[in-house]
Amino acid sequence: MIILNRRGFLKRGCDALAMTAFARSLGMLNFATTASAQSAADYKALVCIFLFGGNDSNNMIVPHEQAEYDAYAAVRTTASGINIARDTLLPIRPPSLNKQLGLHPSMTHLHRLWNRGQLAIVSNVGTLVEPMTRAQYLANTALKPAALFSHSDQQGQWQASISDGLPGTGWGGRMSDVTWPLNGGVNFPMSLSVAGNNLFATSGAHEMLNVPSTGTFGLRGFGSSSAQMARYNAMQTILTQDADKTLVARSAGTIDQAIDYSTIIDPIVNSTTSTIEKMFAKQSASISRQLLRIAKVIERRETLGLKRQIFFCSLGGFDTHNGQATTQATLLQQLSLAMKTFYDATDKLGVASRVTTFTLSDFGRTLQPAAGAGTDHAWGSHQLVMGGAVRGGDVYGLWPTLTLAGPDDSGSEGRWIPTTAVDQYAATIAQWYGVAPVDLPVVLPNLNRFATSDMGFFVIE
Repeated sequence: MIILNRRGFLKRGCDALAMTAFARSLGMLNFATTASAQSAADYKALVCIFLFGGNDSNNMIVPHEQAEYDAYAAVRTTASGINIARDTLLPIRPPSLNKQLGLHPSMTHLHRLWNRGQLAIVSNVGTLVEPMTRAQYLANTALKPAALFSHSDQQGQWQASISDGLPGTGWGGRMSDVTWPLNGGVNFPMSLSVAGNNLFATSGAHEMLNVPSTGTFGLRGFGSSSAQMARYNAMQTILTQDADKTLVARSAGTIDQAIDYSTIIDPIVNSTTSTIEKMFAKQSASISRQLLRIAKVIERRETLGLKRQIFFCSLGGFDTHNGQATTQATLLQQLSLAMKTFYDATDKLGVASRVTTFTLSDFGRTLQPAAGAGTDHAWGSHQLVMGGAVRGGDVYGLWPTLTLAGPDDSGSEGRWIPTTAVDQYAATIAQWYGVAPVDLPVVLPNLNRFATSDMGFFVIE
């Protein structure tokens, strides 16, 4: 049993918690779940890795068959500065395609997971209002997602899974709302971010907890001296002022709750006795630090008493208009090593089949190179799903025809029209997590516009 006190302070989390309190107090948030669930008997966690900037998945996964590679190299020539040489690719042969592809040479660690059946690829995913063809796109119909090719808008649409309007909640947050009862009444946030505030995990009814990716966090200048105790008591008094005013009382109560939450989380993420910390030794990349903190929280899942958890982390720098080859190689190496280490940590903790990690990104990038050895904003892109419950070693969804002005190109520069909607990708993940069929329309209100709600990349339990 956890005894809460007020000695910790969630320095970077109070803003998210307090803003939720303000919104509720002003009547801005209105949410009701539709299903009544019992406390879950098992544990499951989702880890969302957002690749900010728009990852070039055309170079993350490259055709390896000679004829298809030649077509790729005819567009992405050696002179373009972004060509990936065929003999450097890490070969994979997904059964569903019955042809060979190649992973980017920097993804050696994820290549091992692929070969072990613990990593899957979901092909040509993107924001869609409803299914769209090239002819419909060129006819300039109203089916196009709002502000297509815009970083901020597409980031929001990926995180909300709504492309014809932007709500105040994300599909991760709405998942936490409908699956909240699975935690059996434990009063602790289901959603935790180590990458700051985000729409993905923003809920209509429950707080998202923000934790910094490094360092301790707590109240500064408080201790056992008389002056420090006086300062602490004064802060507590401030939090009780104007308690008769609903808005003030709710926001103060939320900050007060954040103090209690931080008392629990700070010792966990800064523990020096974690059994998995050494696995991340010598990894200094931001994504490794974030995943280490997530792994530490998962390690202490029984202390928290949660049966369901949703985590958000991120890796930025993928807006590669210039110098893409070096930048993407570095980022994919960091991502590959961090994800593989994180998978191994969950395996050591005995929950590899209970934790699923997946990527999101603003959009893909043009097959046609841009000046300066880079690429421009595009649309559909390939995403990665990792975990012990994943049907790995295969590609899910339709592989695009990599031809400029071809049937999958929205124009003539290689901006692939998505053949799988974010809604379908999210629905498959949500159902594995425990979202009931009756609640899928709550989490993904536009899902009924698409034919398939389960892409099959999880092992059936």
